[in-house]
Amino acid sequence: MKATIIKAAALSGVLAMTATASYAAVDQESYQLSSHILDISTGKPAPNVNVRLMMQDKTGSWKLLDTEKTDDKGRIGNFLPNEAGVDHKGTYKLIFETTPYFREQGLKSFYPYVEVNFNIEGKNHFHVPITLSPYGYSTYRGS
Repeated sequence: MKATIIKAAALSGVLAMTATASYAAVDQESYQLSSHILDISTGKPAPNVNVRLMMQDKTGSWKLLDTEKTDDKGRIGNFLPNEAGVDHKGTYKLIFETTPYFREQGLKSFYPYVEVNFNIEGKNHFHVPITLSPYGYSTYRGS
């Protein structure tokens, strides 16, 4: 029975990785930018968080391009549609509106929002996730 449990756990992990890989592959084909929020205080994704995508113009001003909400897995996969002849090169920022997310859980947070600035060059897919808690956050260039 122990071997069966181990095999089932291994198969479950493979299925989870396959589902994640499939999710990412579809997004990368259709969109150049995605994001994800993991709430490290709960170890779970952060659903229903508003995220604004802005681009810096040549004068240094910021222009709102899109506003999306994280899904039940804490993901947004549809920023910057890949369209023929469109080059998304530039400086961008994602603004994660974290206060309402924590307020809904009955918590206060130190940071009213999280702002992540980054550059896009070329046609590669860019994944900009954050890990989050009421008193801290971190970001990195994901894949």
